[in-house]
Amino acid sequence: MQIYILLILTVFFWSTNFVLGRYVHDSIDPLTLSLLRWSFVVAILLPYIYTKKSILFKALRENFLILLLLGALGIAGFNAVLYFGLQYTSATNSLLINSSIPILIIVLNLLITKTKIQNKQLVGIILSTIGVIYLVIKGDFTNIMKLSFNKGDFLIIISSLIWALYSIFLKYKPKELKPFEFMSLIALLGFIILLITYYATGHQLDAKILGYDNSVYLIVLYMAIFPSLLSFYFWNKGILELGANTTGQFTHLMPVFGIFLAFIFLGETLESFHIYGILLIAIGIYLSMFAKSKKA
Repeated sequence: MQIYILLILTVFFWSTNFVLGRYVHDSIDPLTLSLLRWSFVVAILLPYIYTKKSILFKALRENFLILLLLGALGIAGFNAVLYFGLQYTSATNSLLINSSIPILIIVLNLLITKTKIQNKQLVGIILSTIGVIYLVIKGDFTNIMKLSFNKGDFLIIISSLIWALYSIFLKYKPKELKPFEFMSLIALLGFIILLITYYATGHQLDAKILGYDNSVYLIVLYMAIFPSLLSFYFWNKGILELGANTTGQFTHLMPVFGIFLAFIFLGETLESFHIYGILLIAIGIYLSMFAKSKKA
């Protein structure tokens, strides 16, 4: 039961990350936001990395390629592409596209690792996906015709694909590494990749990076602690215990949290279609969680 609570917290933190990423999109460019976020994470982890340096660098030497891949996908690639997408697309489209992650995980898992899915899991995924779509279109299926897509949506699709691949390849992480040791290594590798990309794309670490409003730094600090350190640790732990297919289902909770955040902080009303959509998502996740299948 504890792992389910941790995954629910993970998705809640990631929901706030979407909101905050959109909120600061006029104040800071996406690559700088991603670099600052993970520089804060690495700064927090440095004392731990130092105390575990012999274990970490031994694992790095022996498993460099898979750790580099996971750092590139989960830390550098996903976050940077997500923030670029949030520059251009609406929250509605982001929620709809994000609902494809569990399906992407299952399809790619089947193609890459030959992991099969139980019928009960499939029914659960279909129900929760319908629930997400029902929320996005506000209970009126004619609203599907009113949705429009742009380059931001394409970038969100790419970020969803990157995250699905990261979730699948987690099963190949070095088994000798404890979850927090693994988190420290891929955070460090992802940060290095982001830093190289930052300079390669013509950015400079100059006085401008110190000139943002204090609220931007507070938001980045929040992103470093909650949607980064805690969420990645919880997500990695969830995949190791439950498998990628079941863990991926929890991303369907993001629009649910978005609704309640808007209700509490923005004064938006809670409608009947919200309740129906949330019920479908809850039933779908329940079926997926308790399907009798091997880890996926």
